Amino acid sequence: MNRTIRFFSFATIFLASVFPVMGQTYDSALFDALSYREIGPFRGGRSAAVTGVPGKPNLFYFGATGGGVWKTNDGGRHWENISDGFFGGSVGAITVSKSDPNVLYAGGGEQTVRGNVSSGFGLWKSEDAGKTWAFAGLPKSRHIPRIIVDPNDHDIVYAAVLGDLYKPTTERGVYKSSDGGKQWKKVLFANENAGATDLVIDPNNPRVLYASTWNVRRTPYSLSSGGPGSALWKSTDYGETWTEISTHKGFPEGTLGIIGVTVSPSNSERLWAMVEHKEHGGVYRSEDSGETWKLMNSDRSLRQRAWYYTRIYADTQDPETVYVLNVRYHKSTDGGKTFSSSNAPHGDHHDLWIAPEDPKRMIMGDDGGAQVTYDGGETWSTYHNQPTAQFYRVTTDDAFPYRIYAAQQDNSTIRIRHRTESGSISEEDWEATAGGESAHIAVDPTDNDIVYGGSYDGFLTRYNHQKNTVRSVSVWPDNPMGHGAEDFKYRFQWNFPIFFSPHNPKKLYAASNHLHASTDQGASWQLISPDLTRNDPTKLGSSGGPITQDNTSVEYYCTIFAAAESPLVEGLLYTGSDDGLVHISQDGGKSWTNITPKDWPQWMMVNSIEPSRHEPGTCYVAGTRYKLGDYTPYLYKTSDYGNSWQRITKGIESEHFTRVLREDLTQRGLLYAGTEAGMYVSFDDGAQWQKFQLNLPQVPITDLTLKNNDLIVATQGRSLWMIDDLTVLHQLRNAKGNQNFLFKPKDTYRIGGRSRSGSLTQGTNHPNGVMVYFTLADPEHSEVSLSFLNLNNDTLKRFSNKDKKNKLEVKKGHNLMVWDLKGEGAERLDGMILWWASTEAPKAVPGNYSVVLQVGDQVMRRPFSIVADPNSEADQMGMQRQFDFISSVNSTVDKAHKSIKKIRGINGQLKEFKSRYENTPSVAELVENATELSKQLTEIEETLYQTKNRSGQDPLNFPIKLTNKLAHLNALVGMDDFPPTQQDIAVKNELTQAIEGELNKLNGLIDKEIKAFNAAFRNMSLDYLFVE
Repeated sequence: MNRTIRFFSFATIFLASVFPVMGQTYDSALFDALSYREIGPFRGGRSAAVTGVPGKPNLFYFGATGGGVWKTNDGGRHWENISDGFFGGSVGAITVSKSDPNVLYAGGGEQTVRGNVSSGFGLWKSEDAGKTWAFAGLPKSRHIPRIIVDPNDHDIVYAAVLGDLYKPTTERGVYKSSDGGKQWKKVLFANENAGATDLVIDPNNPRVLYASTWNVRRTPYSLSSGGPGSALWKSTDYGETWTEISTHKGFPEGTLGIIGVTVSPSNSERLWAMVEHKEHGGVYRSEDSGETWKLMNSDRSLRQRAWYYTRIYADTQDPETVYVLNVRYHKSTDGGKTFSSSNAPHGDHHDLWIAPEDPKRMIMGDDGGAQVTYDGGETWSTYHNQPTAQFYRVTTDDAFPYRIYAAQQDNSTIRIRHRTESGSISEEDWEATAGGESAHIAVDPTDNDIVYGGSYDGFLTRYNHQKNTVRSVSVWPDNPMGHGAEDFKYRFQWNFPIFFSPHNPKKLYAASNHLHASTDQGASWQLISPDLTRNDPTKLGSSGGPITQDNTSVEYYCTIFAAAESPLVEGLLYTGSDDGLVHISQDGGKSWTNITPKDWPQWMMVNSIEPSRHEPGTCYVAGTRYKLGDYTPYLYKTSDYGNSWQRITKGIESEHFTRVLREDLTQRGLLYAGTEAGMYVSFDDGAQWQKFQLNLPQVPITDLTLKNNDLIVATQGRSLWMIDDLTVLHQLRNAKGNQNFLFKPKDTYRIGGRSRSGSLTQGTNHPNGVMVYFTLADPEHSEVSLSFLNLNNDTLKRFSNKDKKNKLEVKKGHNLMVWDLKGEGAERLDGMILWWASTEAPKAVPGNYSVVLQVGDQVMRRPFSIVADPNSEADQMGMQRQFDFISSVNSTVDKAHKSIKKIRGINGQLKEFKSRYENTPSVAELVENATELSKQLTEIEETLYQTKNRSGQDPLNFPIKLTNKLAHLNALVGMDDFPPTQQDIAVKNELTQAIEGELNKLNGLIDKEIKAFNAAFRNMSLDYLFVE
């Protein structure tokens, strides 16, 4: 067959990718087989929205503050996301219709308005219990803390809209829809600074609703809870009109803050309100539907840090029982006079749902996600099955496999392996490390088991994993808790930068409003900069507002929020402050120059700085102003050490504000940006951006880091994700315009493990094998094959879309195939049961190989390398000996199993012969010969293989035979990279000799007995059977 063969030069691919082409974008069909994999950890992040379903004891839902909507059908043992593909991000409210539990409503944007709060994108509705969703309005609501559905009509729905946290807006209050969310009208509005935060309906009278409004404001430097508009309201006409009831007798007078409200289902006249008030805050109760009130309990443990909690819930059956949520959750059984305190598994409790038919069945939402109880809180389900962690910053070490380091909000820091030698990434593969929940983390370049981690209050620790020792190495250990920023010598932000010099592995940097450096592991620190912020005294005061102060360093302002040293030039330092200044030092901190872009808005928070690894004068900056109510993306680039700047945000959606920009490690001009709504990529140094979401859920991106051509993504609500092979993007310029294209595979480690996807409790492991990406224009009408060759051009394995055994699954567009480094193994017959044995081929030894893609007559070839596991104790020669040993074992086992297959075929024919001629006297001697021949063949088979085995543990009853024993050596020697031992070789030789003996018997029978049988068969002119 004549074939036209076209080859592509990979040298051309490499050279063409050095310099970016301006205005360059690519159709995602060229790279959409790339995918993000979920690393974990499966340790829940904050939830402020939970619900169950009456009458369905195992069904619950929760909304994650960044991670979308989740559902369990087994009482919290497993959770599955049900909003992916429709919406995502922060969820502040979720509710199920009582009249039709298939109808769900979810509202975006949480009420827990801490420093890392994310806004939502309106309200969503499902009519099939979360299988599909449709947008249901309120696109500018930003934060929806409560949704209520009329118990008799699921089309009548109310939404409490808190609104924009950062600026005045009229899009706040209580909204009502009478057509299932198609149209909305605002029915309650307090003022442009106070939105609705709680909303309940009288379970016995749907005409009656209660709502609270709350004056709350965040700025980059403050939180204010309380003021005009904070009030409690009542409606008696299905929410059409409202009356303020916080002015009624007994309610505290003066400035109010956040208010939680609940109605007793067993007595609609009994209300409770949890009230933030400076002198008279606490639990209030009304016995007349809000006409009069009485303070029942003012214990500060019920109302501390009121802006973060302040939720109250009536028991669904007992009018004396009420719950208050705070750091702990509190239960009263005497109408609110006294409370006992408990904790769900995590703590910091935000939402509670109590089953109407069984008040012991509840679901709690807290800073660790959602947990379910069936015994009134005696026991709870775990939150270590929810991949909804919120992370701030992410980095890696140089171990193999390398580990990912990040700090989880409301939990510990972690370090987690990016791949394992098992099937997934489980809780066994991560551990706590240095620092606290808000940390930047820096790993000692000379010893990856020494880690430095920050936390709020300027707290900085050095942790030695090998010796399990920890030391405080804080730059200035003056505990600021409860104080405003103006009281301190150095201002450390909640999330202050720490990092090592890429040039001096002993130099550790930390940033306050100054930059500090240490060369003795934090035992001492040198001040290497002046104050590099605006140092505006009007923005350094105490935070919290008119009622409750709240100073944890989240709102500390005029601080350095991002800093970095150039990877190309030692001493070339950049800093960016949260109040909008960028500085440069080109002499290691001796002198500094303000290089703030002249055209960017004032008070920009510089969230990340990325000095280029390709050009010494180039640097990228990502900034945000969302805490000023400006959601615009801000990315800037300088190519001349900050003398001039260019804004580079074309292609990024208008409200996808940008937290981070990172540069590709090897390809100049290839940039990655993480935004509040997902990922973007630029192939032309920021001149044009395009979405790079692929399979990543919609989630806020907080940080990115690159390692070994991998991209690691830290999210605010969906834990950690990563892409394993960015070299595909490096080759797109050559792939573009080609109907069919084979990408050069990245180097592949010869390492154990496998990738098992779809787990609801564990992270997805790295694919184990050579990852081969290729694009196809029309695979339906051609044979498509992938062949893997060694340096001698021997084919180790071939896969084809036409081959049933080695099937190559292909589709139009971008494809991924993973070769497991193995050729063809020994034959294993159907139904064979072998005990602790392997018939698989050995893994290819480290070295250079090639892959060939053939599409019809078109042939493409790319080289790739298999690399030894750096942790392996075997050398190249040892791995080759292992390969040869297993190959030899397989050769013998394969020959034996093929012989068994032949024996079974002959015996089948002999059986047919005897069945036909057993009553024919003239053939009686031949029938007898057939019986004896069959017996001898069976004896050989039963010596080679235990034919009595019918189930997996039968070998415990029926001793294993020769091929099982020999194949066991494959399993033993293939456990790791080691060559066979002398005893492995000795046993192999014995078993091989025994097997060869049986095969020689078989050959003798075939050469003599079967040959004689066939001759007699022919002489009798029998017309039915001829044994071969």
